[in-house]
Amino acid sequence: MPRIYIETYGCQMNVSDSELMLGVLAREGYVRTDDPAGADVMLVNTCAVRDHAEQRVLGRMGELKRHKRPGDVLGVVGCMAQRLGPTLLERVPQVDLVIGPDGYRSLPELIARARGGERAAEVEFKSWEHYEDVPPVRANSVSAFVTVQRGCDYRCTFCIVPMTRGPERSRKLADVVGEVTRLAESGTTEVTLLGQTVNSYHDGESDFADLLRAVGAAPGIRRVRFTSPYPTDFTPGVLDAMAATPSVCEHVHLPVQSGSSRVLKRMLRRYDRARFLEVVAALRQGIPGIALSTDIIVGFPGETEDEFQETLSLVAEVGFDAYTFKYSVREGTPAVRLKDHVTDDVQAERLERLIALVRSGARRKNIGLVGSTHEVLVEGRAKRGGLLQTRTRTNKIALVDGPDEWMGTYRRVRFTGTTGSTFTGLPVEQPSREAVVS
Repeated sequence: MPRIYIETYGCQMNVSDSELMLGVLAREGYVRTDDPAGADVMLVNTCAVRDHAEQRVLGRMGELKRHKRPGDVLGVVGCMAQRLGPTLLERVPQVDLVIGPDGYRSLPELIARARGGERAAEVEFKSWEHYEDVPPVRANSVSAFVTVQRGCDYRCTFCIVPMTRGPERSRKLADVVGEVTRLAESGTTEVTLLGQTVNSYHDGESDFADLLRAVGAAPGIRRVRFTSPYPTDFTPGVLDAMAATPSVCEHVHLPVQSGSSRVLKRMLRRYDRARFLEVVAALRQGIPGIALSTDIIVGFPGETEDEFQETLSLVAEVGFDAYTFKYSVREGTPAVRLKDHVTDDVQAERLERLIALVRSGARRKNIGLVGSTHEVLVEGRAKRGGLLQTRTRTNKIALVDGPDEWMGTYRRVRFTGTTGSTFTGLPVEQPSREAVVS
């Protein structure tokens, strides 16, 4: 049987898309391999959000071409493939095919053509494409990503996503629930609903509140997560659904991008600092104990020191965990035309200060959690150390000692220590008199 190797970069949506590609090719008899040297087809699923990610892929293509034998195929798929299209075939001679996120159904045909010596690109947007008839091939049965929405209609000036994934469209609620039900029947107990602005989901009849309630009611589903929401799409109905659906986890990744209203306006975000803080307050009031994380861009064009200080003060005020990035110029986005681009050295210095603040805040909060007891889902073996990796409902990771038989089960764990970002834990048979939180 032909062997397929897929290397995935970027967000959870790309992970989900790689599972779709494996599903498409599984119907043609392909089997997955983790060794590119033994693969008949090598695909690199790419991210285009930052230039650094694209440069990594270009370098990786040079490494993978060493494994090509006569008749083998090397392809670039995903957002970078969509952005560059046929020009990628010209820039990288070793690449045989280029396929955007809406073209995965064409993989078998394009691979066959590539084997015949024809290099090809497929980057047409298809507003109808949800791959409903393609069963994904998932590597992890414990927790699953379920794509509910593709594309994005928001036009943030820094973001390439509308150009790489096309207009927003949502799957039918019944189709999503059907997929979740099948996952539960196969033993999956946690699902993460995926969309570029997932809480703007609407299939023409049902909105995101309806979706949360329906997915949360699926027999066997114990935890529901979602990412990434847009701050101002948390309607009262969505907040009510989150609070009323026991399986919805007490964690929200809430991208803010900047703490300055002036920067947010230049980004064309649909809120200012005060409105974002209103959303935070509503989430905390509606879902007690909720944990918040965020994305922040430093060095956006025109960002002054005072505006950056507003970001630092927002992080301190909200106290969320943060994924931090330097602004990356993306050709084709409106931000390229903005004046006063921040120099690399200033970007780097600001990023360093922001990371220090985020880490100190996270460490302080996490030290306060040492000694508390939590319900965790055992996800699998940690990459290092031989311990089991587990996760709380609030998205905290704890490493515990235990047998393989625990994978996929729920345990009570008492946090015994923290590195500042993750925890060490000790399994307990019964909840103790100590604080029991999720």
